[in-house]
Amino acid sequence: MSGHGRVGAVIVGAGGGRRLGGVEKAFMTLGGQPLICHSVLAFETATEIDAICLVVAPDSVQRGQDLAREHGWKKVMAVVSGGAERQDSVRAGLEALAGCEWVLIHDAARPLVTQAMIREGLAAARAHGAAVAATPVRDTLKRAASEGRFPVIGDTVDRSALWAAQTPQVFRASLLRDAYIRVGAAASRFTDDGGLVQAAGFPVHVFAGDPRNVKVTLPEDVMMVESLLGTSNESVPRGAPRVGTGYDIHRTEAGRRLVLGGVELPSDFGLAGHSDADVLTHALIDALFGACGLPDIGRHFPPGDPRYAGADSIGLLEEARRLAAGSGWEPVSADSTVICERPKLAPHISAMRARLAGALGLPAEAVNVKAKTNEGLDAVGRGDAIAAQAIILVKYTRG
Repeated sequence: MSGHGRVGAVIVGAGGGRRLGGVEKAFMTLGGQPLICHSVLAFETATEIDAICLVVAPDSVQRGQDLAREHGWKKVMAVVSGGAERQDSVRAGLEALAGCEWVLIHDAARPLVTQAMIREGLAAARAHGAAVAATPVRDTLKRAASEGRFPVIGDTVDRSALWAAQTPQVFRASLLRDAYIRVGAAASRFTDDGGLVQAAGFPVHVFAGDPRNVKVTLPEDVMMVESLLGTSNESVPRGAPRVGTGYDIHRTEAGRRLVLGGVELPSDFGLAGHSDADVLTHALIDALFGACGLPDIGRHFPPGDPRYAGADSIGLLEEARRLAAGSGWEPVSADSTVICERPKLAPHISAMRARLAGALGLPAEAVNVKAKTNEGLDAVGRGDAIAAQAIILVKYTRG
């Protein structure tokens, strides 16, 4: 903490990513790790920052806490649930940093924020009370006079005094809280914090943003940011194939349901696991993540996370497919082998293929399931475990 008072950062990542195919934006993989990690790292390593609050979707609070623990983020003091509107989420983060005199509000969807911007924003806010990152508008702006496929241009807008707002947006914390009180219920209509503070009657100043401080909103933004991070797939041609393999094994356990490929089988035992322990579906999930260059199933669906206790693994496969789509990949076909001594799987294979194909968005004939025994060898052969292997072909959909 400096002599200017304690400084906190609210990183807002509660949005649903509707324009990215429904992928939860803050946790979509970008540059080999969840999107939110890039922003957190910038603030975690900034010497000016004392505390960080992550604001995520209600169902992702545990996931955010797990990330903080796994990455050893010492400045993350809280992970809180966001609200229906952006300003609800910002206010929740502000309340979690009650001891901070200064606060920076930043979108998790802007992973390329720099420490220079953090320092400049704090300097501007300390001088004036409120400041937002922005860049001068460079393009010529046209106002269209009508709608339709080819709108008619009405006039050219003078861009000389126009700025494109970014985050971080930086405020004396007491001023931002006062702005919320003054604006009241109308706060939800503001799309950025500077606009809310202005509406409350406070002057807001501009400090230099960065053209590279891109907000990930559309699929093409992912390609741009990956390129800037040096992790782009832009050299991959559209339609290019990739192959991934997966493997899983679970111990047998009396009294549990036996679920394989999304189908519950008649059995006097099941498989031990945090979710429904569907070993076949888990192997396919890992194969899909591997083909797309994404972290493994344990990173996406941690086995200790209470959200996944008893989870339907077909639902997890559907989520894995959405994550793959967010990185530009879609399944083409899959093959798999279940290795077990009993029960006999042949009567159930058609149902398994149908369920797995539905989750992958493929016709049943594109998904194969085979069954083998282990000839009495090792834990699988003794009936102490069931294992599965999978391979999946994906294709790149961008470019």
